[in-house]
Amino acid sequence: MKALRFILAGIVFGIVMIKSEAVSWYRIQEMFRFQSFHMYGIIGTAVILGIIAVYIIKKLKLRNTEGEFISLPDKDKQWTKYILGGLIFGLGWALTGACPGPMFVSIGYGYVSMIIVVGGALLGTYIYGVLRNRLPH
Repeated sequence: MKALRFILAGIVFGIVMIKSEAVSWYRIQEMFRFQSFHMYGIIGTAVILGIIAVYIIKKLKLRNTEGEFISLPDKDKQWTKYILGGLIFGLGWALTGACPGPMFVSIGYGYVSMIIVVGGALLGTYIYGVLRNRLPH
């Protein structure tokens, strides 16, 4: 029963993604072609809410469900890895028309072809895990 809240959160997330058209391939392509502000508005809202949430967590010293303080260490100052990772992520997003969350939502919505995209994402994650110790971090 403990997992029920995560399942419900996933269902709510999926509904919000569908209703906001964030899983729409056409909306994503519009974004990458700079033809529409729709997706930038969604992403910008998520970034602002994330900043506010992190500020509140740090300011109020909130605890997780096990009662431990939530630790949010500062990011590494080496920006090149973030640029490279962002480029790889963005390229995959532009080619497939979906980022990780909406990939699964799209499958649930009936876009069966997204199973191939999820398979590729899982394969890429596995390959990264195998090569992680050999990559510059």
